[in-house]
Amino acid sequence: MERDPIPFWERPEVVEKFAGREPDRRLAEWLSGRDDLEGLRVLDIGCAGGRNSVYLARSGCDLYAIDSSLPMVRRTRFRIANVLGEREAARRVRVGRMELLGGFGDRSFDLVVALGVFHSAPDRATYELALAESARVLDQDGHLLIANFAPGTELEGTVLEPVPGEPDVYVGHESGRHLLLGAEALDDSLDRHGLYPVVPTEVVEATGEAFRRITVNGLYRKRAS
Repeated sequence: MERDPIPFWERPEVVEKFAGREPDRRLAEWLSGRDDLEGLRVLDIGCAGGRNSVYLARSGCDLYAIDSSLPMVRRTRFRIANVLGEREAARRVRVGRMELLGGFGDRSFDLVVALGVFHSAPDRATYELALAESARVLDQDGHLLIANFAPGTELEGTVLEPVPGEPDVYVGHESGRHLLLGAEALDDSLDRHGLYPVVPTEVVEATGEAFRRITVNGLYRKRAS
């Protein structure tokens, strides 16, 4: 079977699939316990179809969002425009990569949301740079909310296989290479960038007829410098 010539993250059906998802439950719970949402500075990395970006904007947060897929950015902008207007949507939702946050200054955000993002790093160098950039743009005592796939994950029935000679790097799915870590390894990698877990990092497994997702969920805080 020939592969679709359109890159995975740019396919209309993939864009709509992600746009149709509900806001992340952990994000909603974390926000519900705060009384400072108005103006809370948030960066949504890998915003996909905007499920979390729209929720954040509607909550009154000072939202910015990036995604490396232009179709995903366009879909999120369209949805954000219904909340903030077209001009603000175009300004706040941008094409960008997780390891290249140069458009944002140091300590620009109180919260960085990176759900299902860092595991898309094709190699360790990209992964470490993405963590370093997230830590850089976080203000002192800022939070980083993460969900990453872990080893053992099967995407749409595809078993991800380790790449020889590249620890923690896996291939097999058409969305690209993945860097997969367990909970302890994820905590260790974030600790190197000055981020520590606020609550114990958890591993959640979900299975279906054609998938097995093992996800590591973490909430981290930036250490005071």
